[in-house]
Amino acid sequence: MLKPSTILVFLSLCLLLLSRCSPVAERSSATEVIPFEVEEATIADIHQAFREGSCTCEQLVTTYLQRIEQYDKPTKLNAIVVTNQEAIAAAKALDQEYGKTKRLRQLHCIPLIVKDNYNTIGLQTAAGSLAMKGFIPEEDAYQVRVLKEAGAIVLAKSNMAEWAFSPMVSISSIAGETLNPYNLQHVPAGSSGGTAAAVAANLGTVGLGTDTGNSIRGPSSHNALVGFRSTLGLTSRHGIVPLYLRNDVGGPMARTVEDATKILEVIAGYDPNDPLTRYSQGKVHQSYTQFLDKDGLKGARIGVLRTLSDNNPDPQVQALFEQAIADLRKLGAEVVDSVEIIDFDSLRQDQWCAVFLEDINAYLASQGEKVPVRSLEEIVASGKYSPYIKENLQYFLEHQDNQDDPNHTCSDAYTDPKRVSFRMAVEQAMDRHQLGAIIYPTWNHPPAKVGDFKGYKGDNSQVIAPHTGQPAFTVPMGYTYDNLPAGLQFLGRMFDEPTLIKYTYSYEQGTQHRKPPARFSQNPSLSK
Repeated sequence: MLKPSTILVFLSLCLLLLSRCSPVAERSSATEVIPFEVEEATIADIHQAFREGSCTCEQLVTTYLQRIEQYDKPTKLNAIVVTNQEAIAAAKALDQEYGKTKRLRQLHCIPLIVKDNYNTIGLQTAAGSLAMKGFIPEEDAYQVRVLKEAGAIVLAKSNMAEWAFSPMVSISSIAGETLNPYNLQHVPAGSSGGTAAAVAANLGTVGLGTDTGNSIRGPSSHNALVGFRSTLGLTSRHGIVPLYLRNDVGGPMARTVEDATKILEVIAGYDPNDPLTRYSQGKVHQSYTQFLDKDGLKGARIGVLRTLSDNNPDPQVQALFEQAIADLRKLGAEVVDSVEIIDFDSLRQDQWCAVFLEDINAYLASQGEKVPVRSLEEIVASGKYSPYIKENLQYFLEHQDNQDDPNHTCSDAYTDPKRVSFRMAVEQAMDRHQLGAIIYPTWNHPPAKVGDFKGYKGDNSQVIAPHTGQPAFTVPMGYTYDNLPAGLQFLGRMFDEPTLIKYTYSYEQGTQHRKPPARFSQNPSLSK
């Protein structure tokens, strides 16, 4: 007969195992519950676990915080700047709410990794800069606010390229360099590399990034994630530290198309604090998840932009792209190979306007008395910045590109003649071939090695969408040398996110390329 003390120890161990949130909870019998695993868990998985009682919000948030402690600094991944000390309290409140109402909010207790350039109440927002250390905004960015209202929890702020200057690396003076979880000798791209690395390594469920030219799609591609750059004007940028506000878009970075779509569904819509969102009025769908169709590629017409895909590609990325085209056809799409955009080379020229000085000064002026620096001049004078951005800061201090050029308005995608002409040329090519989307590799080359600034090659994200304002989504396309991910990009028509959701979801479900990085997985079978 067992001693009472032995029985007590045994029961305590059982309770401990059952309380651990550690993919989807399943009931293997009427009496046995398999503990919920957070690795690769989706929003739907988490909500199902709450309903089944195999996990609570507090347990979920605690498990993610433990993973951050276990993996982020010890491996030198360095994706996280600060964790939210109020996250557990928020989780307990959501548990109490669910206990009373038996209803889950749209994003009930979904832990968010938020890029360090989003304003967050009670949590440092520094845009990667030591010059902003300790700054805590008095209000949330619009996207953060509406996500919290939907039940999401800001779990942590992620590292980024300082002031979002680099599309290649995510290095900041406040937190150092973020590495690629699939191979720590390589970069995660920039500037949202911290969010990408954290979500890829399962340190949070979903994330927020920003994209001026590349910075949602590039890091998503380099980290086997889904990244949505939505139509310019569909989502608000209010409360996001700007790079070039005329190009900036904030949006989701996730492990699945479904999760990214659920984030977009909450953040899309008009915000009076961002005048550009007036163009979205009457064009926002109440539900975007309705377009998640596994058969979404059947009958689709998709064009291949060889102008980008054949521009000095790495042979392994090229092979993945050719396989992606074959897979699209196998899944029912009619692929037009290839599509020519008339005057493409001339239209893409002289589209950038370096308006950082104007935009950052306006942002800092709006943040009240507590902001540590109040102008770009003060940032430069402080000396608190990474050496690699010194030339950028000095350039922006001395120049505002095209501001004195009477032929260049440097305005938004709806009123700038050069941008409108570029978009019209792209849409006319789509019209000629009756296309729902145009595809190309997100990057023509694999992630560069850490420290190899000359390895920045093949970034296709910069070329079209930032200037035309069109939506562009990237999804995992497979893996190259040393297990390094590559992404497939779908470019769509203005406000036609529904078509891109259908196409990317169908491709994702038909290929299943996503797998977690082995170094950060406690379940080896998921990484195979």
